[in-house]
Order: sequence, then structure tokens, then C-alpha cells
Amino acid sequence: MTNDKGITRGMTRRGFGGMAAAATASFAIGAPSLLRAQSAITFAVPNPSALTWMPYWVAVGEGYFDEEGFAPTLEAIDGSSAVLQAMAAGQAQIGAPGPGPVLGARARGVDVKFIYNLFPKSVFGLLVKEESAVMSPEDLRGTVIGIGTADGAEMSFTKAIMTDLGMEENTDYTFLPVGDGGTAAVAFLRDDVSAYAGAISDAAILRARGMNLREITPSQYLGFFGNGIAMLESQMAATPDLAPKFGRSLVRGMRFAVDPANKDTVLAHCAAGNPQEGEDKAFAAGLLAGAIDRMTPTDEFFDQGYGYQPPEHWQMIHDSAVASGALAAPLDDLSAVYTNEFVAAWNA
Repeated sequence: MTNDKGITRGMTRRGFGGMAAAATASFAIGAPSLLRAQSAITFAVPNPSALTWMPYWVAVGEGYFDEEGFAPTLEAIDGSSAVLQAMAAGQAQIGAPGPGPVLGARARGVDVKFIYNLFPKSVFGLLVKEESAVMSPEDLRGTVIGIGTADGAEMSFTKAIMTDLGMEENTDYTFLPVGDGGTAAVAFLRDDVSAYAGAISDAAILRARGMNLREITPSQYLGFFGNGIAMLESQMAATPDLAPKFGRSLVRGMRFAVDPANKDTVLAHCAAGNPQEGEDKAFAAGLLAGAIDRMTPTDEFFDQGYGYQPPEHWQMIHDSAVASGALAAPLDDLSAVYTNEFVAAWNA
């Protein structure tokens, strides 16, 4: 459910499901890094895709950080554990880890706190062709569902949906590994599968190949959110203006990005952050559409604004981590892991 491997071509979807696995490295709590004259800050992210961090690049390109008095630098490093290590060592003032690694870090005593829910919807989805008669997962009884690989995180995501509907694998439906992107398109075209469980990167690739897709993921499963913005509590105390101003810049970036009139400008800002990613304009446009969708809160929480973290969604992720063994025991105080204290001001 995290986004450590990115949502760009060449970075597979399996990374989205590594929420807890990336949390195994141990590290010590470091001293917070001080900002000098509201100047340079470092934002550590777990993959180099610019479109994954689209609101940041829009905020950079539109000058929102400049207006707040910051000159940020984005540093792409390898996974959420590395992001958390950089934050703990004082090498980054702010980062974008996944919720699972944050839970694992809190369990080890790291004072990290999730402050902005960047991907409020799951990065996985159940996809069908636009013209398909399948309107909901219930209609997949007796069908074949395509997945990337037999051990991919999309399989467990889909299995949870089907299990809750009272269906059993190999009795009521079957999985068929069909690979990523292009090979999944072939499976759709040959009608080898009735649906495909994929990430937004897969959907972007399929749409870039001319396929019209429709998502049938039930809304309650969109609560397994992905990466977001986090800081050490000690860093928040040392630089109390960073979280309010950084989050406000991201919200302004989102509001700019969701206006269809700004699409080309948004793509240009992101291409400045990762030129290679912007070379295939059709793919980048499809990925942008998917990213905007996953960064937009569900209808239930839309009025809360960008960055809001539903406590019940945190509870779902926490309970899943405990059930899977990623957390050895429940946290004593889950509410200490995250805060919504800045959301209202960001969205004002």
C-alpha cells in the first residue's frame, strides 16, 4: 500500500504493497535539523518519480515554497526505511514514508509523526474494460482476474475484497498472473481475464496503449492509503513553522493541479523534476490522471480537505499490520502516530 517503488514506468507495482516490509531496518533517533533563516530544507522521498510527488513539484514550479520562505531540495533515496533514517539522522527535515514503516518506527521508539495524507486512496484498484458488463466485484464470480505475479501485493488486496463477498479463490474465481502493463493489455484484448488488479501505474500504461478502463474497487477498500508527509516530533518542535507552511504549499499545488486548464503546466513542472518520466507524454498524462485521482479524498472525507487522515483508516492499517505480524503487538496509542492539527489551516 505504500509507494516506495514509485508509480512510473519501470518501477513495478509490488512496491506499493511493501508497506510493512520496508520497516525492518533499525535506527536511532537523531537530533532535529535546524532551519537557518527559513532557507534550505531537504525533503526525503522513497523513489525518484516526480509525478508521485506531483504537488511538491507544482509548488516548486509555481513558487509557493518561495512565498513561504523555503528553498526545498527533494532527495530520492531507497525506500521508506531510508527516508526515516535520513530524518532520524537530521539529514532531512521532512519526508514521505509509508504508513506501515511509520508504524514500525513508532514501535521502536522513533518519534515520527504522519502529518499529511498524500495518497488518501489505495494505489491499487480492480480494473475492467469500459464496455464490460462487470459493474462491481460481485459480478466477478466465476471469472478470471488478472494479476501481475502470484506473489504480488495486488493479489492479497483483491483477495480481501473477494473474501468479504463470500467468495473463495479457485472455487468462485481464479487468479491468472499476466504481468505488468503491456502484457496485461494483451490479456485484456484476448479476453483471457475479466478484470485486472493493478496499480495506478498499470492503469496509466494501459490507457497509454489506447484501452478505456473503468475501476470497480469498492470505496471502503480505498482506505488503505499510501505514502504521506511525516516529520519527527523533535523536528516539529525545533521548526514549528515548517509543517504549516510545507503542507499549505502542497495543498496549493493540489488545487492548481486539479484544474484541467493547468494540465500542461503541471506536466511541465513534473518533467522538470524528472525529465525521463516526462518523455512519453501520453504515459505521463495518464499517470498524472491516476495520481490526481488517488490524491483526491473519497466523497466521505472530501470536505475535510487535502491531507486529512481518517482515524478509522489508520486503525485498519494498524490492525492489518498486527494480523500479518508486521507489528509484533498493537501500539499503545495509535493516535500518537499521526495528527490532523494542520489540515484546517492548510485548506483554509
